[in-house]
Amino acid sequence: MTDNVIAVVLVFLGMFLVGGVFSLARQGLKIGAVVCAVGAAMAVTAGVLWW
Repeated sequence: MTDNVIAVVLVFLGMFLVGGVFSLARQGLKIGAVVCAVGAAMAVTAGVLWW
């Protein structure tokens, strides 16, 4: 059960960071958007692999 909770939290964190990518890109902060995109990709990948 704990493994699934961690996986869901990681995927949720990744989706939250994807929203940050769009927000930062609209503000013109491309470096911040890239950093968020890398974090989002890592979080979603970790969540899916942990599942």
